[in-house]
Amino acid sequence: MSDKFRQASFHIHPDDNVSVALSDLEPGEIAVYGPGGTAIGFAGEPVKQGHKLARRHIGEGEAVIKYGVAIGLATRDIQAGEWVHLHNCKSFHDTRSSTLDIESGAPTDMEYR
Repeated sequence: MSDKFRQASFHIHPDDNVSVALSDLEPGEIAVYGPGGTAIGFAGEPVKQGHKLARRHIGEGEAVIKYGVAIGLATRDIQAGEWVHLHNCKSFHDTRSSTLDIESGAPTDMEYR
């Protein structure tokens, strides 16, 4: 990979509308590895390693697709290059995820003593 693309993400399935950051990403061009080879994409905001970013616009109410599987639902419009996480996506597999703190992942629906 050239020096131009030190930032990269990947997607497994051609239907995926998100990719996964291979390292912490800063805004700018990234390499997007996938079944069709390497494409040029972009991160519109910082995205932590292992987190999802939108490969294209995902409309409110549209399925978020990772590994060719609908894993959640966009709770608002998500722009291409935007971080996809608890603040804009509701999980199909973890009904409690909407109550977790966006940064720490700690539950916000119960009091700790």
